[in-house]
Amino acid sequence: MIATIKEFFEQFIEPGTRPSDAGSEQALRVATAALLLEMVRMDNRIVDEERAAVATALRQQFGLDTGQLETLIALAEQEARQASGYYQFTSLINQTCDRAQKIVIIENLWQVALADGHLDVHESHLLRKIANLLYIGHADYIAAKQRARAATGVPPVM
Repeated sequence: MIATIKEFFEQFIEPGTRPSDAGSEQALRVATAALLLEMVRMDNRIVDEERAAVATALRQQFGLDTGQLETLIALAEQEARQASGYYQFTSLINQTCDRAQKIVIIENLWQVALADGHLDVHESHLLRKIANLLYIGHADYIAAKQRARAATGVPPVM
């Protein structure tokens, strides 16, 4: 299985490749899922609410069934563990997504970060870093945060 995952990422994720439309969509799914899973691990407390938020975000964004979701999460977990940074994910997203799609990804990241009812400083830092790598402006970043707070029911910090 490791060889299959490695082959997939060499073909679709590495910089400089030009995947087909179907491959590009799958690579985008894996990149997005990997970033969401990184958010889950940021506060060193993995809770069911965060994993459920990842599954919900991926289902809504990509229209996945249960089997596809499980496969995607397995691929993304493997890639996230082996990644040396976030650039390989964010560069792919920048190549494939428009501004509105990138904002949805940021909002999904906020929802995962807030799913446990607490925003850890490490989660906040990762969100800012990814937003910068995706060239998301501050106003869009804050608007995505407010929509995520409303969706998760987490009140703003005073």
